Amino acid sequence: MANAIGIGGVFFKCSDKKGLGAWYAEHLGLEIDDYGGVGFDVSRLPRTAFCVWGPFEDSTTYFDPSDKPFMINLVVDDLDGALEQVEQGGAEVMGEIEEYDFGRFGWFIDPAGTKIELWQPAAAEPEDA
Repeated sequence: MANAIGIGGVFFKCSDKKGLGAWYAEHLGLEIDDYGGVGFDVSRLPRTAFCVWGPFEDSTTYFDPSDKPFMINLVVDDLDGALEQVEQGGAEVMGEIEEYDFGRFGWFIDPAGTKIELWQPAAAEPEDA
């Protein structure tokens, strides 16, 4: 099973906190705590992963078709598997997978109507001996 394995922190409002948490637990393997959130273990992140703070212009269409003023990026260990899992869970997968030097990206709309970006970092280069 593909798992979301990291992010610095995202806090947002939704109308069904328990239901949305259960959906993410089922389809991306998040371990929801008693408070309804997840504390990711940063030691599970690949060496090539990082967290981005990135403001966008008010006029951006990058978050479309969501009408939310934010988008969440989750690091995953298997992009193809994660997209398949969320689609099986009823999410709408958006567009095509994009590949860059620093990894692969895919998108979906979650049950709360939020656009989620999934990122599988590129494999680390072997360290010099």
